Amino acid sequence: MAEIIQIWEFQAARRRAAHRYCEQQSLEAALAIMRENLAVAAGDLCDAPMAAQPELLDRIEQLTALIRYGLRMVGEACGAGEAGGPGGAGAGTNR
Repeated sequence: MAEIIQIWEFQAARRRAAHRYCEQQSLEAALAIMRENLAVAAGDLCDAPMAAQPELLDRIEQLTALIRYGLRMVGEACGAGEAGGPGGAGAGTNR
């Protein structure tokens, strides 16, 4: 009976690890898109008339905040697989 429980626990751990890997890949893809959007908004800001600049600055500010949040989430997702290791929950949240 103990062997069956160990096999089940091993399979559950593998499923959790695979799920975390998929989540991390999705987060990294989202971060890449946000970084591209940030670069475009920064480029647009250089050529924008004064009337459009506040809106672009607001967009840049929002994207920067989202990227920071995403980086924290990626760090926590990476650290979640390392019990007690650096980068776990709360890592990188110093303000």
